Amino acid sequence: MSEAPQEQLLHLVIGGELSTLERVEFKDLTAIDFVGAYPNYKAAYDAWKSAAQRTVDNARMRYFIIHAHRLLDPETGRTHSA
Repeated sequence: MSEAPQEQLLHLVIGGELSTLERVEFKDLTAIDFVGAYPNYKAAYDAWKSAAQRTVDNARMRYFIIHAHRLLDPETGRTHSA
């Protein structure tokens, strides 16, 4: 029995070195690490965790999951194209 395909909810994973630990402000925007784009939160979380673990020795290095589907359609979190 095959499962119904899940709706794609776009998530982006990015990271970089912060200029300070007090706020999210990247030290160098040209050095942002774009880890990737993922179809669901679980896949993004797995990529985030892997990237974060690789840089655990650098206290200022942070990775983030961006819920891009919410940015594309803030009311429902779904994507639409024009």
